[in-house]
Amino acid sequence: MIDRRHFLGAVGGALLAGPGVRRLGDLWVPHPAAAWLLIPMDDQQQDHLKAYGVTFRVLERGGKAEWFLNYRGGSFLVPGDGGTQRDAALAGVTTIPLGEGEVVNIRAQLQQGNMDAVPLEKPPKVAVYAPPNASPWDDAVTMALNYAGIEFKKVWDAEVARKGLTDYDWLHLHHEDFTGQYSKFYLNYAGTPWLTDMVNRNQAVAKQLGFPNVPACKQAVAEEIRAFVERGGFLFAMCTATETLELALAAHDTDIAASYADGTPMAPDATRRLDWGHTLAFQDAQLELSPNIPAFSDIDGHQVNSLDRRQQLGAFKLFGFSAKIDPVPTMLVQNHREVIPDFYGLTTSFTKRTLKPAVTVLAEEPGAPWTKYIHGELGQGTWTFYGGHDPEDPQHQIGDPPTDLSLHPHSPGYRLILNNVLFPAAKKKELKT
Repeated sequence: MIDRRHFLGAVGGALLAGPGVRRLGDLWVPHPAAAWLLIPMDDQQQDHLKAYGVTFRVLERGGKAEWFLNYRGGSFLVPGDGGTQRDAALAGVTTIPLGEGEVVNIRAQLQQGNMDAVPLEKPPKVAVYAPPNASPWDDAVTMALNYAGIEFKKVWDAEVARKGLTDYDWLHLHHEDFTGQYSKFYLNYAGTPWLTDMVNRNQAVAKQLGFPNVPACKQAVAEEIRAFVERGGFLFAMCTATETLELALAAHDTDIAASYADGTPMAPDATRRLDWGHTLAFQDAQLELSPNIPAFSDIDGHQVNSLDRRQQLGAFKLFGFSAKIDPVPTMLVQNHREVIPDFYGLTTSFTKRTLKPAVTVLAEEPGAPWTKYIHGELGQGTWTFYGGHDPEDPQHQIGDPPTDLSLHPHSPGYRLILNNVLFPAAKKKELKT
């Protein structure tokens, strides 16, 4: 009989010194040396979300990887070195060792159908826009990055206003209200400590930066974010940030922000005075003029905070694209599921009527007048908007317990987030659609 203690000790030594490891039941055992590792992203994968982290860290170590678009759920090819094998094993990520001949055979398959291989070279420097006291569990992207093991930095108004975004390639926005109305939370949460702290913190930063009020500060921050995209940055936004960023940009040359600041109803012609030529995704939206209705505009198709207009959740379907002709949207929709259950956010969806003609729709609810997931370009950069708050918490409420992603390692909704984190690493000549 094999002594279990000595066997485990041998396995531990392999983890530290061997060429690689693989899972055998609850144990890790040495993996035969391989030139390459395939990280499958179909139903064979044990942890889809951590697979992105393994691939990202290969790039951080100076290695090269490839994204096999539409092959086994959007799989990754990474070097078969011992460090990568150990990283994958410790993360619980399924890998398949491949020799050179096997890789040649896969490349031949990729040429036959709607598939392609996109080289991944340089990982983006990642930033998340959030106040310093933001809870990590209140932002789906922060949770996804932490779970996958992808490093990021937090930035907020002071860093952005002082041109701090030049240090980053990829920026995420979540539920920040760029109109400066605190998401109209005061209608239901007036007097709560967390809302009081939010107001005080925002007012202090606006004053520190020399702005007359919070809406003016947020509008200036929105302009810096737009400039970040225009000069080549990658922007990914979810929930309220998608809608309010656009409203702040549209109001850049008006006095509408002053109405936000003092809480008075806006003039009936406020919508007509917005400059939609300055926005990224939307046009011709109608503002919610009353400060007593907890909605911003008709951009959000679900109107989650307007109970008399609130729409029920359905499911959204990812669009298919040509991997060889349109690699960017193809990367952004890589998944092992085509239909994904919808989830609410303060901004849940995007009314089709308000989309600019050049916007690429990545996912929508069939038959509904709204979309869920959209993408576009500005200058040298790109932006992607994803409606909703948390893909695994459809009815998320303030104060709800955090989502434990270890219970959702195969989440197709969270995979869309991580597609966005990884696609800026693609070789630049592949990014033109």
